[in-house]
This record gives sequence, structure tokens and C-alpha cells, in this order.
Amino acid sequence: MVTPMTAPPAPAPLPPLARPLTELRGVGPERAAQLARLELFTVADLLRHRPRRHEDRRHFCTIAELRLQEAATTRGRIVAMGTKTFKQGSQSVFEIILDDGTARLHCRWWNVPYMRNYFRMDDEVFVFGTPKALKPRTIDHPESEVIEGGEESSIHINRIAPVYPLTEGLPQRFLRALVWRALLEFGPLVPDPWPDLARVAGTPWPTLAEALQKLHFPEVPADIETGRRRLALDEFIELQRDILARRRRFEAKARGLPCAGDNRWMKPFLAGLGFGLTNAQTRVLRELQQDLGGAYPMRRLLQGDVGSGKTVVAGGAILMALESGYNAALMAPTEILAEQHFRTFARWFEPLGLTVKLRTGARKTDDDPLLANGATLTVGTHALIEAGYAPQRLGLVIIDEQHKFGVSQREELLRKGNYPHLLVMTATPIPRTLGLTLYGELDWSVLDELPRGRGVIKTFARTAERLPKVWDFLREKLTEGRQAYIVHPRVEDTGKGLKAVTKEFASLQSLLAPHAVGLLHGRLKSGEKEGVMAAFRDGTVKALLATPLIEVGLDVPNATVMVIENADQFGLAQLHQLRGRIGRGAHDSWCILVAGVDNAAGRAKLKILEESGDGFRIAEEDLKLRGPGELLGQLQSGAPDFRFGNLAEDGELVRLARELAVKLVPPPGGTA
Repeated sequence: MVTPMTAPPAPAPLPPLARPLTELRGVGPERAAQLARLELFTVADLLRHRPRRHEDRRHFCTIAELRLQEAATTRGRIVAMGTKTFKQGSQSVFEIILDDGTARLHCRWWNVPYMRNYFRMDDEVFVFGTPKALKPRTIDHPESEVIEGGEESSIHINRIAPVYPLTEGLPQRFLRALVWRALLEFGPLVPDPWPDLARVAGTPWPTLAEALQKLHFPEVPADIETGRRRLALDEFIELQRDILARRRRFEAKARGLPCAGDNRWMKPFLAGLGFGLTNAQTRVLRELQQDLGGAYPMRRLLQGDVGSGKTVVAGGAILMALESGYNAALMAPTEILAEQHFRTFARWFEPLGLTVKLRTGARKTDDDPLLANGATLTVGTHALIEAGYAPQRLGLVIIDEQHKFGVSQREELLRKGNYPHLLVMTATPIPRTLGLTLYGELDWSVLDELPRGRGVIKTFARTAERLPKVWDFLREKLTEGRQAYIVHPRVEDTGKGLKAVTKEFASLQSLLAPHAVGLLHGRLKSGEKEGVMAAFRDGTVKALLATPLIEVGLDVPNATVMVIENADQFGLAQLHQLRGRIGRGAHDSWCILVAGVDNAAGRAKLKILEESGDGFRIAEEDLKLRGPGELLGQLQSGAPDFRFGNLAEDGELVRLARELAVKLVPPPGGTA
């Protein structure tokens, strides 16, 4: 007897939002390919396709009301159209002329001849753009949409209409209607990842389905931001949930090395400094000691404005590890900074009988692996990541100027030990919004107090025309016995109007004679750089002409003047960091920012530095001006990519998400 074959079980139906767009009405192979170029494949992708902007089509101006260089929406009927070709067909312009009874408008598209396929004579057309001329009224490359009747006309006119990013061949009208139909059919099925959000937050929030409706087809303009904020909050909560989960996984598998120390070297170290710690330094040292003796490996970010005394705090943490029988490693981004740290810690630690080693690409004080029971600090650059550095009993890793390193480099050094403690430090204050996203797995300590006895730093922004007076002032200070930095943005002349140190060196030597001028940039050999810095430190060189290489790693209390040329080319945070090279002694100091181009944006940026010496405020302003991408440095590989969130503006949402993630995400074996 033959047993009949049983049919394989039917595949489980896809969740509604996972359905491919090809199942939606009107999406054939050609449209699907166009949507795919926008990375739209499923219903969920479509519902999260964020409009680039919205047009209030309840109110629009007539063609006669258009103003030069002012973006506006208008409409009219096509009364003429055609394509003109130039230079044997290599260039073309397609043009339509619209008339609304008040005036005519010329709309032109250069070198996109396929635009003629979208229009016909007598079509009614919406256009949005910025008039570049009024005689005749002309807009180049406006956004446009043919107005059609039919049952879906209310989607496109007499409402606040979404305008989406498009791709060639995909009409705005088609995509808007597709989103409208998808919301009608699938909106009620959108699952809310945080159904208790309003209760837990204690404030009203729309559901996710309501937020999508408000984002795409708002009833009033305020709906757009309401919807975006809910979607942004979801993104931030999801990120904070992942951060929280990683931290919990880490703590579940890692145990902290006992590195709290016994004070046998700490007490003589502090007594020999010659100055007392600030209250902030004392507070942070207690936080570090608690972490170093805790159940889990320390993972802490130490922020302190320039000159706030982070190095002393790092020294205290290192001594705790050494007192506990463990070794420590400190990684700096440049040889200049590593050399300075090596000299500083050798001066502090060697009188205590401790060993300090240096490991950079150019110099290694000891190529042998560390001994098992040695009490050793190794200071270095990326050379610490190389195979030649193989420490035993590595208890503490410190990363200085952490934003100069990638996450993977940090992890590579940590893997040299068995879950050593980690302290990352920065003198470039991190906006809290960025910190909660990029460094959410770390605890934070802040040095918010400067040591006593420091001189005042005065900052002035000047145009290039004022340079002769700037040099007069600088010569006066050099004659008084002070020293100065002159910073240019480039090593060599690029022909783009930016000052280059190699080109300006001879001129500056003549200008500042008889005072000796040194030259420092990244292309010098290591020995040459060290020679120049040594001469500047001992006062043989009075003025140091340098690239931004000196933003970290030089500590010369007698240097009281800094002139930064083409200052408008730098970010605020970097200018503040450079300014931190002066004001390190008892004398007052002067930072003079010389703008290469005199414009409103540059003046506004430099004015912030004139008005404030608060690195945390400056960091926030820098984030607003440049956005997060410019501030992330090599950490971009680990940076989240938000579709709705804006790190420059959504700080309050990020902080809320941090709080909500703890409440909404249950801990292992429990409930939130």
C-alpha cells in the first residue's frame, strides 16, 4: 500500500508591516525598483520614510507675490514648454512657463531632459523653490507636482502635504498616495513598542500609529513635530536599551580587579605636589577609588575643561592600581602628548621607587615585557596596541583624549589584560546629548573647578586687517619675557588662502626679531619635534609657530599669548582646546583669533569664544553649529544613525530616553 505524500506546511504569513511593497496596489516591478533605490522594501520601511519637508497647501502665494531669494510655494497653468540644447547636445535646459492670472513664472531644469516627460500643456502645477530673478520671474530646479483631480486629490491639495525624498522616475504624487493608502490599511496594525510610555513618562505621548499619522499627514503644523518627537524618542529608547543590555551582560561576566590601593604611595605623592587638590579633584578621586575597589571593572569617563587637573587625578588612579600590585597603561594620541605624560609621571613617580616606561613608534625606553610583580606605568601611543607590548597583571588602562581613538583601538588595548579597569579622559568637553549616546555604557566624572592661582585668559576676535597691531602687542609681551604660540591651519600652502607654517616661518622670524622663533608640525622627525619643544619649554625659543598639533601635549606656564590665524576654519571645541595651551601659569594670558574671511557666520562663531571660557557651553554651541558628525572623530563607526532624532537639538529627549530605558527594560530575572 502506497502512503500518500503529505503536502509541506504552508509558510506562516508575514506580519502586516513586514509585507513587501510589491503586494500594494500600484507597485509593479518598475515602481518596486525605484522604491528600492530609496531603501524602501516593506510596509514598515514606507511608513518610516520621513518627509523632507511639508508644504502648507491651504495657503500659497500668487506668482506676482514671489520675492527674490525667498523660498515659496505657488501654482499655475502651463502656457508654454520646451527644451533648448547647447554645445552640440552636451548641455540642455528644459523650461515650462506657468501663468496664474497675476503673472508668469519660468521654471527651468538644466541637463535633465527627462523632465519633459512629466508635463503637458495646460497642466496645473505646484512648484516650490527660490526665485533667482524677477525679470522674468525664474526658478531653477524647483520641486514640482502636477495637480490632478480624482478621489485622491485631497491628499495633495488644500492640506499640509508631505514632500518626500525621491529618486529618478518616481513622482512625488505617487509616493504620497502610496503612503496615504498604507496608513489607511496598516496604521491600525502598527504595534507600539512602549504601550506604557505615557504612564511611565508621566506625560502624554501619542501612540506610534498616531505619531506616524501626524508626521505624514498633519492636521496642523504642530502635529509634524509631535510625531517626529515620538519617533525620535523611540530611537533613543532603543539605543539606551541596547546600552543598558550591554552593560548588564558585561557585569554578568566580568569581575573587578582589586585595585583600590592602600595609600602607601598616594600620601607622599600628594604631599610632594607642591599644591593642594581642588574639591573637584578630591571628589573624583573618591569616585575612582570606589570603582577600582568595586565588584565590576571600572568603566568611567573623566571630563575636565582645559587646565582642570585631569593628569593629577589620573596619577592618583594609577597609584591605586600600582599599590594593589597591578600595572597600568596610559595611551595618548600623539607622541608629543605621550612624551609630556612620560616626563610628568617620571618626575612624580620615580622618587617613590616606581618605574615609568615610554612606548611610542619612535621611542621605547624598554622593549622587554613587564615583569609579573613589577609596579610599572607604561605611557605610549598606538604602539601600546602592537604585539610587542605584552603586560602582565594589567590592572588599569587610561585613554587620554579618547575622542582621537576609535572604539576598536580602545578594546584592543583592554584585551591586553583580563578585564582591567578603564578610565577615558578628555579635555574637550562632550555635550551631554552626545555623551549619553556614544558613552552611555560609561559612568561619568566631571572636573568642574580650575586650580587656584591661574591667570585670566582674555580672548579677542580680530580681522586680518588688524594683524599689524596684533604683532605689535605680541612683540611687547615677548620683550616683557613672556612666550607665545602662533597657530596656522596648514603645514604647506594649498593655494586656498589658508596660512601655512612652512611658508610663513621666515616672514615671522623677521617680524619678531630678535626673539627666537621655533617651527613645529607633524611632518618633522620625532627628534626634531622634541628638540623644538625642549627649546620652547626652557625659554630658548620665545615664539612657537605651529599647526594644531600643539592642541594637546605642551604645558609651558610662561606662554601667555596665542595667535590663531584663519581661526574661522576651526571648530569651536578645537579653538577652545588650543586656547587651553595658555593660562597655565600665574600671569594673565591673551588669545587672539584672526579670521581669514570676515563674514557673519565666522564672527558669530568667534564671538562665542570671546564671551565664554566654559568648555561645556562651547561644546554645546559647537554641536549646534556643526552637528554631531564633525565632533565624533574616529568614533563615527560606533555612532548611531538616527532617522528622526537630532543630537544637536534633542538633548532633553535623550535624557528622557535614558530614564525611561531603565523603567521600561526589565533587569535579568525581574521586571521593570
